[in-house]
Amino acid sequence: MTVRNSVTPRAASTVNSYDLETDVLVVGYGAAGAAAAFEAAHTGARVLVVDRAGGPGGASAMSGGEIYLGGGTPIQIACGYNDTPEAMAAFLKAALGTGADAVKIDEYCAGSVEHFQWLVDRGVPFKPSMWDAPTWVPPTDDGLMWLGENSWPFTELAHPAPRGHRPTANDFGGKLLMECLTAAAESAGATAQFDTYVTALIVADGDAAAAAAGDPDQAAGRHPAVAPRVVGVVARRYGKELTIRARRGVVLTTGGFVDNDPMLADHAPELLGHTKVSAGTDDGSGIRMAQALGAAVRHMNAGQIGMSLIPGLAARGMVVNGLGRRFINEDTYPGRIGQSALYRNNMGGSWAGTDTAVWVIVDETGFEDVPEPQRWGVQPTHVAETPSELEELTGLPTGSLVDTIRRYNELATAGTDLDHHKSPRWLRPLVPPLAAIDVKAGIRPPAESGDRRGTGASVFTLGGLHTDLEGHVLDLDARPIPGLFAAGRAASGLHGFGYISGTSLGDGTFFGRRAGTAAARNA
Repeated sequence: MTVRNSVTPRAASTVNSYDLETDVLVVGYGAAGAAAAFEAAHTGARVLVVDRAGGPGGASAMSGGEIYLGGGTPIQIACGYNDTPEAMAAFLKAALGTGADAVKIDEYCAGSVEHFQWLVDRGVPFKPSMWDAPTWVPPTDDGLMWLGENSWPFTELAHPAPRGHRPTANDFGGKLLMECLTAAAESAGATAQFDTYVTALIVADGDAAAAAAGDPDQAAGRHPAVAPRVVGVVARRYGKELTIRARRGVVLTTGGFVDNDPMLADHAPELLGHTKVSAGTDDGSGIRMAQALGAAVRHMNAGQIGMSLIPGLAARGMVVNGLGRRFINEDTYPGRIGQSALYRNNMGGSWAGTDTAVWVIVDETGFEDVPEPQRWGVQPTHVAETPSELEELTGLPTGSLVDTIRRYNELATAGTDLDHHKSPRWLRPLVPPLAAIDVKAGIRPPAESGDRRGTGASVFTLGGLHTDLEGHVLDLDARPIPGLFAAGRAASGLHGFGYISGTSLGDGTFFGRRAGTAAARNA
């Protein structure tokens, strides 16, 4: 997909009249946009949300719906788990990888219980029950799940507690979440216009804006000018250009840039060529529009990689790379398996590049322990009576898989995984017959059909605009760009070079609320 539309800002002096006017304009109607719209409207501001699609939802509506919350929520307490903001923050600072934003994480964790209540007050239902097994998305409507908190190395960093909070829906709950959030935004008074693609920001002259804001020193040129003030946007609807004035601020919740291959090539080339996790509209337009005004960005090379494996099967067996070696504890959050496979395991030698050769090795007992509906259509790629036969069928290096299985079984018999620290709960010897599952065969969630074979990886971007705790977009000198705010995947939020399910929806709604409030109160 080639996306290189011009994002040059438009000077307000060239706009003769505006087609639409509002106090706060929210660009993008996913979870972050809905949260921003609600809070802005709740202050009494006039709020308009525009989205390029034909309705609200975006990638949020397609998601599993998990929201990463903790610190002692009512759902955690009802399920018998104690948690603190400090333990939650310790986990996230480790799990979200190098460069994780410690300040934002602390703020998010301190406000997590309040944010849970905010979601409940917006009509999002959570059932006080627990799903206690590795999975991407539980097939039940249980309201709580583990997301790697009970796996090594995190068990040594903080007291483990499950924090994956799920709306009360079987399987994927993103649609229900978005129905609740959009209804809340609309009930607060926000209006929406769809099929509207924002292409550029409209800006006032910086010095004039400074004078209007009561800064005579800057207006007179006695210290460096701030960035021009954002006062609206240029958009296209059904082929016609229109201009929208935003008297108080523009909030960008336009998503990441996984659908923009040129941007991926510039910033995150490892993500090229894989299945894209998006609604098809994550073209980086919001990021580029802000960059055209001098906005700073962070972690643009970071991404999430979901391997096409069934976590329940991986936990009950082994995961090996193209060299036939284990490389991670298989009971961890499955997204860590993908990141490790692409970024850490795939370095140098004959396995360099973006090859995602990964195999799940499991025996008959392990395979049958996962109920058929929870396997998402996965079948063994090869079945063999001996490790050596399975090694030959997979084409793995001679002796590699045989040695790995032997070592694994020795550790399992002893009851301690000295190599990768898998929990004893999932550690047991593998008994022939054995199966090898090629992740490149893909998986098919219950709502999908068709051939999913590809690289075995599904990806999205984590980097975006540098924002402060209130959602102000910052320039290269870390100063707020007047009138411009961002949240969700258009912004660089909690994440560094790591990811945990629920942190996108959690981060986006939490800081989306902040951005909406800040924009509405912006003079």
